[in-house]
Amino acid sequence: MSDAKGLDPRPPSWSRTELAELMLPHQANVLGKVFGGTILAMIDKGAATAAIRHAGHVCVTAQVDQITFQGPIEIGEVIRVVSLVTAVGRTSLEVEVEVFALDALSGKERLTNTCFVTMVAVGEDGRPTPVPPLELTNEEQRVRNAAALARMAERRQRRSG
Repeated sequence: MSDAKGLDPRPPSWSRTELAELMLPHQANVLGKVFGGTILAMIDKGAATAAIRHAGHVCVTAQVDQITFQGPIEIGEVIRVVSLVTAVGRTSLEVEVEVFALDALSGKERLTNTCFVTMVAVGEDGRPTPVPPLELTNEEQRVRNAAALARMAERRQRRSG
């Protein structure tokens, strides 16, 4: 059933995106560790892809919350970025992004980063455009959404004052 904006709600699973890439020497610093900027670019691509899938429009990055690198990522590891829309506003979306590093030899995977990215849907005129509501069908989704809405309210408060 459509909401007041005439847009059909979409579940979080609609937006779930996974990107993966093998880290090669040209992506590393002189110590052989993957550049933080390489990881940031993957986070941005993952968030944008999830937001675009949900919104059905081009989406641009408005904000990236604090990112803490929990440990180095090595050349030869496979980076997996998992992103999912957790909340929507009128034209904005919050996307949760998790980054994992997989040691291809041992098969061990570890979480290296988690962050939240705010994306804004943009229409053909280049201006923000409404996005479909998020359809929450279980308790886990409702809890994740409530936390996301609280973060969105905090961000608005920081911007206004």
